[in-house]
Amino acid sequence: MPLPEMTRIEQKTYDEALKRIQACLQQGKEYTRLDLGGLGLTTLPPEIGQLTALTKLDLSGNLLSTLPPEIGQLTALTELNLFLNWLSALPPEIGQLTALTELNLWQNRLVDLPPEIGQLTALTVLNLRSNQLSTLPPEIGQLTALTSLDLSQYSLSILPPEIGQLTALTSLNLNHNHLSTLPPEIGRLAALTKLDLSYNDLSALPPEIGQLTALTGLNLTYNHLTALPSEIGQLIALITLDSSFNRLSALPSGIGQLTALTELHLQRNRLSELPPEIGQLTALSELNLSSNKLLELPPAIRQLTALTKLFLHDNPALDLPPGVLGAEWFKVKSEELPPAKPADLLACYFAKGAQGGMALT
Repeated sequence: MPLPEMTRIEQKTYDEALKRIQACLQQGKEYTRLDLGGLGLTTLPPEIGQLTALTKLDLSGNLLSTLPPEIGQLTALTELNLFLNWLSALPPEIGQLTALTELNLWQNRLVDLPPEIGQLTALTVLNLRSNQLSTLPPEIGQLTALTSLDLSQYSLSILPPEIGQLTALTSLNLNHNHLSTLPPEIGRLAALTKLDLSYNDLSALPPEIGQLTALTGLNLTYNHLTALPSEIGQLIALITLDSSFNRLSALPSGIGQLTALTELHLQRNRLSELPPEIGQLTALSELNLSSNKLLELPPAIRQLTALTKLFLHDNPALDLPPGVLGAEWFKVKSEELPPAKPADLLACYFAKGAQGGMALT
């Protein structure tokens, strides 16, 4: 029965949901999917629990602040969409949905997760983006089938060590949190191919980061990193490394071991020099060194013959005029302006050096 304090509009949406549920019941086990998304529901009818054959349930885009305990009776569910609601908590009965492989909870108001979340051991995708979680329960480590975990846009200040038990993870998104450290157990995620740590408060990376040898993409933008660990050189599968908008004053020589890199973004740091090993990155097609404090370029940089984009803007000591530097990175990206040709840019720079430091015109 609907709640007596329902408004007319709420009653109407409730009745529509109930109508769809009853239609499913009439079809019996032949009906395995139910779409209740975008109705404006404030209350989910408890009759939902009678649809024991459901494998996919869409409750997204509603105004739900709670779920009825009957949700736990949907033990055949493999996909549950609850994104874009007002949920502040999940009922413990959520743990009974042991067939779930995909659970989408992004953009709710969750402040914690029940320990029963750990019973969802078949989950491969868990999206919790844009909630209000500050911690994760240790039971998160029981979700050992997870391949994709999105914990971005939270208030997380710490990752539990149990995160290291998620050894099947290939994608981990932690951007826009308040992480100042990473647990060493992060190194156990040997299957990771994508790790997003951007927009956090990290001042250092643990040496165990070097154990993530399957990584192809690592995003470290907008942190407080003053150095990259030497172990970064062990990430030999990396294709994209973005450490822009940090406080790096130098690069480790091990950077040269990242021979699969095609993009290296280092803009807005405090680099005064580059190691000669930079020349070993022969697959590099894009290198952004804008807004640093570079005093000179190493001759080895001329070995980067695959470069199609090289950005050296706002490095005054290099004494390169705008006409040589070409369009800035953001204009190339947003306005699709052509960048300067790296070969021409480097030829001008080293010609200047050969002429005894005469300014380019």
